[in-house]
Amino acid sequence: MQRRIIFPRSHLSYSSGSEKVVPGLEKIWLATYSGKFETWFMPPLNINSSKTVPAKPAPAVIFGHGNAELIDFCPEELKGFTRMGIGVLLIEYPGYGRSEGSPSQKNISHAFNAGYDYLVSRKDVDPNRIILFGRSVGGGAVCALASNKPSAALILQSTFTSVRSFASSFLAPGFLVRDPFDNLAVVNTYTSPILIIHGKNDDIIPFSHGKALYEKCLKGKLIVYDCSHNDCPPDYVIFWKDIETFLTNIGIIT
Repeated sequence: MQRRIIFPRSHLSYSSGSEKVVPGLEKIWLATYSGKFETWFMPPLNINSSKTVPAKPAPAVIFGHGNAELIDFCPEELKGFTRMGIGVLLIEYPGYGRSEGSPSQKNISHAFNAGYDYLVSRKDVDPNRIILFGRSVGGGAVCALASNKPSAALILQSTFTSVRSFASSFLAPGFLVRDPFDNLAVVNTYTSPILIIHGKNDDIIPFSHGKALYEKCLKGKLIVYDCSHNDCPPDYVIFWKDIETFLTNIGIIT
């Protein structure tokens, strides 16, 4: 029951062709013990020509989507990164979309670790400028990755402190939660910069979670928008400007 609530994958449908909006997009299949999973790599763009940049080391983002999303939904909205000269790796959760297996913290963590290893092996990616970006439950995926692999920055959008904090919704005590995703513990020990983005009217993951995460950061920045959960961010122009400013200030882009 917990996993049906946290990972409502049976309600999602995907359509082929959504990747066509991204020039040069690559589809890569990787594998863990739980089966093959799908990843898409969006290469950086030359902002002057809207063409893919020649292969040379560039920063890259690993993105973890929300629990009611698929990677098919994400390319268009994440093109803000490619316009900044940053590549994007979309990792599909096990059991979601075309990926094999079933979603759990363990299986998702194995997939994200394998995706990370693939990404840093690419000659066109700078392994010292890896950004981890998670939205909603995707924050749990990238925080788990941040606890195992080095990265230059962490961005958490509309993310919870831990799944255990929602244990009452499962009518269960916290120690029975099977996929705890303890993000609070991760940000408390993460030594690179962290950007926390949260809607002050979030009706799914209350703003108090974003505030608590920020207060535990060693190097944190908090951006609050006047919005809820599913309409965050309310203005993508402002959103991308905020992210660009953050990444510029910490030296990942110039």
